[in-house]
Amino acid sequence: MTRTSRRRRTLTTALAGFGLILTGAAYQVGAGTPAHAATTHRVLFDNAHAETAGNADWIVSTSQPDPLGQDSTPSAETDWTGALSSWGVGLQKAGGYSLKTLPPGGALSYGGSSATDLSNFDTLVLPEPNTLFTTAEKTAIMNFVKNGGGLFMISDHTGADRNNDGQDAVEILNDLMTNNSVDSTDPFGFSIDSLSIGSDHPAAIGDSSDPVLHGAFGTVTKSLIASGTTATLKPADNPAVKGLLYRTGYSGDTGAFFATSTFGNGRVAFWGDSSPVDDGTGQSGNTLYDGWNDSSATNAPLALNATAWLAGAGTGGTGGGTGTCTAGQLLANPGFESGATSWTASSGVVTDATGEAARTGSYKAWLNGYGSAHSDTLAQTVTVPAGCANAAFSFYLHVDTAETTTSTAYDTLKAQVVNGSGTVLSTLATYSNLNAASGYTRRSFSLAGYAGQTVTVRFTGTEGSTLQTSFVVDDTALDVG
Repeated sequence: MTRTSRRRRTLTTALAGFGLILTGAAYQVGAGTPAHAATTHRVLFDNAHAETAGNADWIVSTSQPDPLGQDSTPSAETDWTGALSSWGVGLQKAGGYSLKTLPPGGALSYGGSSATDLSNFDTLVLPEPNTLFTTAEKTAIMNFVKNGGGLFMISDHTGADRNNDGQDAVEILNDLMTNNSVDSTDPFGFSIDSLSIGSDHPAAIGDSSDPVLHGAFGTVTKSLIASGTTATLKPADNPAVKGLLYRTGYSGDTGAFFATSTFGNGRVAFWGDSSPVDDGTGQSGNTLYDGWNDSSATNAPLALNATAWLAGAGTGGTGGGTGTCTAGQLLANPGFESGATSWTASSGVVTDATGEAARTGSYKAWLNGYGSAHSDTLAQTVTVPAGCANAAFSFYLHVDTAETTTSTAYDTLKAQVVNGSGTVLSTLATYSNLNAASGYTRRSFSLAGYAGQTVTVRFTGTEGSTLQTSFVVDDTALDVG
């Protein structure tokens, strides 16, 4: 319904203080990147267990422990030297991440005074280790995770013994999980298969709320195997274990190429091949494979989203922190029945006008609908608790239009996440006059990637010069748990 009987509205509150840009497309170094997070997530990459043996080059930089020593403001994967440089540069450019490497000759510890002690980090990345962890190291790793740290385990195919010491990554990581002094009773709920799978493109499960598959760095659809393995899941041992990508023809408890789990207060991720994080660049003499930029897969957002999810488990200072989460709904005045209370909106957006019906109650947020060039906004700021693995932002949307086209989006509504500086962190979705339909449709998006951060959820409606389109929002929610 056209709102010609009402005056053109003006903003009551300036919104210039919002936002950071974060695209929903596959993330690549050099493309638009997420801006600085409110909390610095501290990530330690292991290079003390033969991660550069043979043709491997699983480091973010040759400058160790601090990659900033090679280039303090990297903008491209070649600014740091290592087959994982794209991963490292991607996090560095995103902001909010502090990266270090445990150099050769070092030992993993937890609760000590070393600068690389795990108590100083939120996430530990084990990129295809090729020597066994010592008893003390396994105790350190398990206690780190138990107390709130994030653990990223990257394997390779069975027989990939790059230093010829009789142990490959499959055996080393299984030994960590089954032969430690903290919990050897299948603590993460999975075991790594002794397989050598030549090639495949494992596909992601259909879960739009999963923060690893649908996170701040983009949407994950496929990964790739270039000689790798999978995992067998055992939910009876740990019900939190979850397969996210599966080898072709597999599902459920078998053939999981990428899986996540929890242990104590911490989080765990497993990837069955090192090729997806290999960016094809590294030290001279290594034969590398560019899986990071392979257009047949979405490996970059998978690695970056998983790192963000793992780091989100911690609150800092105590081995990844002990973030907690109380399940509940966080948005204030979610159905607008208290008017514009707790919302920042253009004049007249939150209304009980009868021209468009509320889904429930009397009030709703009615953006646009004037039939003339016009913009409206609606926003609320909220803090996502650091310990929450799930955070689902949802709303009901009704689109009513006088446009007759079936192919051109003349009027649009963007649902976005922005930060306190005015930068768009993520455009969750864009709707238009082409989405017009009777009644309301529920829309839902995961914000778990923003755990530990204060963000603003914002709607921006833009209308063309003729023929109205009304975007009507009601019954919003941010459910965490």
